[in-house]
Amino acid sequence: MSLLINAVQGNLVKEDAVEYDSVKWKYIQADLLQRDITEVFVEKELKEALCRLNPAIAANPEKAEVVIHKLRAILITVNNVGLVRANEEFSKWLRNEVSLPIGKNNEHVAIRLIDFEVLKNNRFMLCNQFKLRARETKIPDIVMFVNGIPLVVGEAKTPVRPAVTWFDGAHDINVVYENSVPQLFVPNVFSFATEGKEIFIGGVRTPLEFWAPWRLEDEKDELSHFIGLQDVAKQLTHLLKPSTLLDILQYYTVYATNSKKKKIKVVCRYQQYEGANAIVQRVREGEIKKGLIWHFQGSGKSLLMLFAAQKLRKQQDLNNPTVMIVVDRVDLDTQITATFNTAEVPNMITTDSIKELHTLLEQDTRKIIITMVHKFKDAYPDMNKRENIIVMVDEAHRTQEGDLGRKMRNALPNAFLFGLTGTPINKADKNTFWAFGAEQDSGGYMSRYTFQESIRDNATLPLHFEPRLPNYHIDKEGLDIAFKEMANDLSEEDRNKLSQKAANMAVFLKSPERVKTIVADIVEHFKAHVEPEGLKGMIVTPDREACVQYKEALDLLINSEASEVVISSLASDDFDFKQKWAMDKDKQEKVLEKYNDADTPLKFLIVTAKLLTGFDAPVLQTMYLDKSLKDHTLLQAICRTNRLFPNKTFGRIVDYFGVFDDTAKALAFDEESVKLVITNLQELKDKLPEWMSTCLNHFAGVDRTIAGFEGLSKHRTASTRMKKEMPLQKISAV
Repeated sequence: MSLLINAVQGNLVKEDAVEYDSVKWKYIQADLLQRDITEVFVEKELKEALCRLNPAIAANPEKAEVVIHKLRAILITVNNVGLVRANEEFSKWLRNEVSLPIGKNNEHVAIRLIDFEVLKNNRFMLCNQFKLRARETKIPDIVMFVNGIPLVVGEAKTPVRPAVTWFDGAHDINVVYENSVPQLFVPNVFSFATEGKEIFIGGVRTPLEFWAPWRLEDEKDELSHFIGLQDVAKQLTHLLKPSTLLDILQYYTVYATNSKKKKIKVVCRYQQYEGANAIVQRVREGEIKKGLIWHFQGSGKSLLMLFAAQKLRKQQDLNNPTVMIVVDRVDLDTQITATFNTAEVPNMITTDSIKELHTLLEQDTRKIIITMVHKFKDAYPDMNKRENIIVMVDEAHRTQEGDLGRKMRNALPNAFLFGLTGTPINKADKNTFWAFGAEQDSGGYMSRYTFQESIRDNATLPLHFEPRLPNYHIDKEGLDIAFKEMANDLSEEDRNKLSQKAANMAVFLKSPERVKTIVADIVEHFKAHVEPEGLKGMIVTPDREACVQYKEALDLLINSEASEVVISSLASDDFDFKQKWAMDKDKQEKVLEKYNDADTPLKFLIVTAKLLTGFDAPVLQTMYLDKSLKDHTLLQAICRTNRLFPNKTFGRIVDYFGVFDDTAKALAFDEESVKLVITNLQELKDKLPEWMSTCLNHFAGVDRTIAGFEGLSKHRTASTRMKKEMPLQKISAV
């Protein structure tokens, strides 16, 4: 029996059971469950729960059969509608959102399958080696039941064979069991896999690369955290605690539609669970009215806000609160609104104008409101003084520090204010820490999820940069020094005039010969390194005019369908420019949808300011950077490339401007770890021979002229024969 089964039996599920939150998991041998091999439910348990939790059914127990019949019907539909949709339908029953006409005079009554308020009213059972026959007969390692319904499936692998990992267990669940016995997964909340070292979880039909680890963040033993010696039993106990399981079922699972219009199930990652719960707990306690959350770019802040909003709205003790999501850019607004819309979050509205936002606040609207901070421009003090308004501000380090942020606070004087950011906030930035950071929080953050943690958890990919065309790099520091020397004796007015003329460095950057050379290099690089992997690129230019230049130069080398310019149009633009390059919201959405599809001919987006924040395109692997960016803006921009995607192992920045000539200056944060966010690809290549040598030292004596397993087998046979011929004392030495 695997290590996990032994740990579970020893720590969680003894016959006398272990108590969590005043409730108990009880271990029962699979062959003692009163069920047929083809039955998913333990129907005796389910019927008893229906009578126990529903007075209308208790008064007429035959009604329990009506409910069970409907639940069985959902299991059967899995072959027609697919596992995700069947799972979504069943989740409505599990969340007690379905009613039937079983009350007096056929009145509709909500059917309760689970008691979420008083957990001890439920029965929590688990068994190992649960046998089920559907298309085939399969025996998962662990199945966990609540009121006779299987909510969790677990697979454990041996910890003593290095070649076997949690991934093998996840593969068994995702590829084997979900296809052979899909009915078992129709009620599933999540599944988990482990080899005794790490625990990973995933929802139904979640691709294996998107399974996520479950960790305990309140135990910050950094050494054990990063060398893989975490206490798996503690993490397992926390994950499978009845309150955690039902929390995830109620608030931390959503069904969204991906870019290919396919329904997917999304289960929270542990950092989203911890961060969202921290917000909810702080609001419920009501003592501290603010908090700052730093979760690294690409690790799922939008979903964190969605989970928090869902849970806050459903807390009865908060008396129907208003939850506001505030952003400061159109692209962030578009991204977050899309996240909430595709997840079909109820009672969610977006504001189209300043007047609409004012009306919503003046009328005391109790919903989830997504808005932009500039819509507080004309807000007046005390617009809504209610205390159960919770404001979550995305990218809190920007306009929230100015007049708009102050107007928002004055308009909502008693609101809870939570700032979320994907980049660390410098301690010198006192306004942001003052606005959102609570003194009670260590280091100023109530929740923190760093770059290193996101890489460790495979929530994001590593970032590497590649300097190109050094002859065209700009010595920015040298230019600044030379400018100061030249302008030293000038008046301030003349110095400003000279500075404005010096800004015409853009003329150099956009010189036709330079653009032509760089575009040719981009095409060569893309065809060699990006296109073969089925991935795409983004070109970031100095300004809008340069975007057009790059597009025209690119069209001379590759098909015009391979690139699109995404820029803002201005009122002052001439008619021809608007006709050719202006892009309304609908057209931009279609372009981005096309770009996100790996199979379309659109390979490049050409931008200067748009899409550098709030743009998620997992297929984007390489950013060709020819613009001066630094600090927050630079970090946000380069992290467009760090999303997970098949065949993608890292995000690449090809640097034509020389932004990373001095990485420490380009990313000048107080947080030292940020300096390690991106590494030089050439330095990694230079180290490869040393790493290869170290690796090959483990295979001394192997005949590398014989390829494949045959060479290793001959080496092993020779080594075995040599040992047999050795004297005993020499064998001991070996």
